[in-house]
Amino acid sequence: MDYNQNQQFSNYTVVDSKTGNTGVASKTFMSGVFLWMFVALLISSVSAYLFATTPSLLSLLLEQGANGKVGISTFGMIITFAPLIFVLTMSFAFTRLSAPAMVAFFLLYAATTGISLSFILLVYTAGSVVTTFASSAAMFGVMAVMGYTTKKDLTSFGRIMMMGLIGIVIAMLVNMFLHSAQMDYIISIIGVAVFTGLTAYDVQKLKNIGAGLQYEGTSVADTRKLTIMGALSLYLDFINLFLMMLRLFGRRK
Repeated sequence: MDYNQNQQFSNYTVVDSKTGNTGVASKTFMSGVFLWMFVALLISSVSAYLFATTPSLLSLLLEQGANGKVGISTFGMIITFAPLIFVLTMSFAFTRLSAPAMVAFFLLYAATTGISLSFILLVYTAGSVVTTFASSAAMFGVMAVMGYTTKKDLTSFGRIMMMGLIGIVIAMLVNMFLHSAQMDYIISIIGVAVFTGLTAYDVQKLKNIGAGLQYEGTSVADTRKLTIMGALSLYLDFINLFLMMLRLFGRRK
């Protein structure tokens, strides 16, 4: 579970959401953010489906050990950690990367994330995955609209959600050793609440950043890079919401 790309946004003006003056720049910026997010989701979905349903591709991720048990291959381990490497690279090398490089890293991130998520289709029934995905999309959409249209400043709310996210990460690490089904259930419930809340917060934050771009005179290249990072933030919100929902309601094979 990866999250939070606030660092690269810190040097850009954030217009007060209470004024309602988001302007054309904000709408154009947000359109680009959602477009790239949907492109990433499409790439991830196709990658996950292809690797889960194509034996030759799936064999790249799994291998049979000396004891006869099937486990993750070396390539599978690389794919598992590759998304985190891409996110860290995009976040910490934001100012040094060109706009085309940011786009390339983002698309590679989406593809490797999709491949790593192909295991889901091996564990859960296809019907429950589709249903959970649709439910997550509906929840995400509602919270995105709420975050975009509300006049209430969600900054304090976002801080609370970030604290909740930190708590989830710590609890998940602890539960790796405890293997408690009850704790896993509680983590999933809290996770759904946290990522729905973060969706509204991130959408408002991005809307206000988009409005600020018209006052900053930001270059086309930097605007494109900010668009990609905004898409990454919302992509992470959605993917993590989907995974938490799947842990709660997904039916195993």
